[in-house]
Amino acid sequence: MLNKEEISQLIEKKSLIENSINLDKQLTPNGFDLTVGQIFEFDSCGALDFSNSERVVPECKQILAEKNNPEDKFGWWNLKKGVYKIKTNEIVNLPNDLIGFGFTRTSVLRMGALTQNGVWDAGFKGKGEFILVVENQYGIKIKENARIVQLVFFKVEETEEYNGIYKNLK
Repeated sequence: MLNKEEISQLIEKKSLIENSINLDKQLTPNGFDLTVGQIFEFDSCGALDFSNSERVVPECKQILAEKNNPEDKFGWWNLKKGVYKIKTNEIVNLPNDLIGFGFTRTSVLRMGALTQNGVWDAGFKGKGEFILVVENQYGIKIKENARIVQLVFFKVEETEEYNGIYKNLK
């Protein structure tokens, strides 16, 4: 697993992470904290098959953050118990010899919510998307740009370039 210094060097030399809010705060001893850029609620049914020839990614409706006061720079999402899709502010540019695993920040867990991430494949480039599950019966509040997931990185043997449908997700 890469440490803070190795991650910092890859950010500087190979643009591993772009569009960070505050690099010093987001770099952790063994990872990088991704922030909330947008939140969506699911608006239709999805479909999954073996070959992906009949895959249907469900439609989503963006939930807009609301400012408490007009002079506030950032707003809040007031989320009820349920499942949401999160899109990050950051663009992740994984080289072909590095994979990532996303883990819920413990602050989020302590509020009664969790995230679900797939493997961030070697060669993936784009904004991250993952699931937020709010289990707290009273819901949670999330401020724009809040740190929500820690992405950790592991070296692998170099592989072919990622060519999935989510490549270059903006």
